[in-house]
Amino acid sequence: MKSLLLVATGGAAGAAARHLLSQASMRWLGPAWPYGTMAANILGSLLMGALAGWLAYKVDGGRDLRLFLGVGLLGGFTTFSAFSLETALMIERKQFANAGFYAAGSVILCLMALFAGLYLARKAFA
Repeated sequence: MKSLLLVATGGAAGAAARHLLSQASMRWLGPAWPYGTMAANILGSLLMGALAGWLAYKVDGGRDLRLFLGVGLLGGFTTFSAFSLETALMIERKQFANAGFYAAGSVILCLMALFAGLYLARKAFA
């Protein structure tokens, strides 16, 4: 039961943070591109890498932190389903180049961000 509460609480906070980021990106950058989703996924990947590195090197009892921060908070913050929908909508609108750039760019940038987070955590905590 404790693990469920950790994940649920973290997930709620992550989803709220993602919503705020999406709203801010719409105000600042407009609706022409899914900036909020891409930013959430890249930032979430960076933070996930940093979290994994931190938990691997420095934390005793990291299970609860992994559940709250990794599964809950970052799981609620990042959004593969929104990414998939936005890509599909671009394809339906025949915006094939945009869909390709968005899909490839999201995957590549998220992987790069995750490795950057791991690298930073290893440097900071190893």
